[in-house]
Amino acid sequence: MSSPVNSPVPQQEGLISAQVRPASGAWLAKARTEAAARLTQMGLPKRRDEYWKWTRPDALIADQAAPASAFDYGDEQPVFHAVDRLKIVFVDGVFDAEASDDLSGEGLEIERLSDAAKADIHWASSLYGALETRGHNPVDRPLAAYNSAMATDGVLIRATGKVSRPVSVMYRHFSDTSDAILHHVVKVEEGASLTLLENGTAAARLSMVTEIDVADGASFHHVRAQGRDHGRHVLTHIFARLGRESVFKSFTMAVNGMLTRNECVIEILGDDAKAHVAGAALGDGADGEFLHDDTVFVTHDAVNCESRQVFKKVLKNGATGIFQGKILVKAGAQKTDGYQKSQSLLLDEDAQFLAKPELEIYADDVACSHGSTSGAIDEEALFYLRSRGVPERIATDLLVLAFLADTIEEIEDADIADDIVSRLEAWLERHRG
Repeated sequence: MSSPVNSPVPQQEGLISAQVRPASGAWLAKARTEAAARLTQMGLPKRRDEYWKWTRPDALIADQAAPASAFDYGDEQPVFHAVDRLKIVFVDGVFDAEASDDLSGEGLEIERLSDAAKADIHWASSLYGALETRGHNPVDRPLAAYNSAMATDGVLIRATGKVSRPVSVMYRHFSDTSDAILHHVVKVEEGASLTLLENGTAAARLSMVTEIDVADGASFHHVRAQGRDHGRHVLTHIFARLGRESVFKSFTMAVNGMLTRNECVIEILGDDAKAHVAGAALGDGADGEFLHDDTVFVTHDAVNCESRQVFKKVLKNGATGIFQGKILVKAGAQKTDGYQKSQSLLLDEDAQFLAKPELEIYADDVACSHGSTSGAIDEEALFYLRSRGVPERIATDLLVLAFLADTIEEIEDADIADDIVSRLEAWLERHRG
């Protein structure tokens, strides 16, 4: 973009001018207008912004997506293929009705955003853009506001009971220049439960926002697999709000990718709620530039709640990993149990891991901790395995999988966890040596 970095409004106008704001009915038109106003006020992210100092936003705010070739999977089955699930398919950011299942199920309502947008009133009107708006305090997230203003499609999911089959959103990438903007809204009603699976690259450049409202006594489980197109640029935001005695669990596996930034903003508002967010990332700079950024912000604003942040990255050949995580405990949020772990395994001297763990606590009866470490393969453990006849490369893979194990433990379903482990093993085998 040609506009100066220190001139946010012209930058914002330039970014939005690359696309026409989608036509909408009354409820969504209002939300889009308000989101565009937030973006104008905040301006686009800049390198001097505290939470962007390690990740250059240039490719994410450019008028056009940088070309990225789609990965040829050949006969390889996609992740989750063996799971009995309700499939929703997007191709380069466009819903594919023929490849998708019927959007209905027991205790479940699903609707495309582009269809719901035609209505003047909708149940999602109280959530679309609302959780994103709350997520700007105390840190501005302008590209989330951009998404709310410009998203072309997505799904609106409401779980009214205990949904037995996971909902699986599959993102397929074919066009080298595709630029997808997707926005999902998930509402899990009181006492209901839902599992959401996501996999695929989606586009050469992807902007995606998911707003999740977990009501009292409800549970939401989320497992996401990102990869394997290496040239992709991806920015995702999750905004979650938790009610009393609710459960939120989210796990992300990421492999390859030139630039991936996953932001997760969780607000715990009901007593006795639990929020767990975890991730495992593997990057090899030999394939090209690799940067993976996890930015997490968890706010405790209720009594006797628990949060877990567990993120691990395995990096080699100049790959870069970033973790920025914060736990905010507000006054009155007594008996908070907040835990944060960010670790990296550097397989050579060229890789790097940058971490910024934070705690901000205004209550006195809490148990909060954070830890961040970065290191190489344990030489003693490696020697032990080799002395038992295990070849060095296989021994290294076993130690890498052991290093990632506690992130995988955050996945509730054992079959899904096994599928994720098999994908990690395959990636390690392909990148040996």
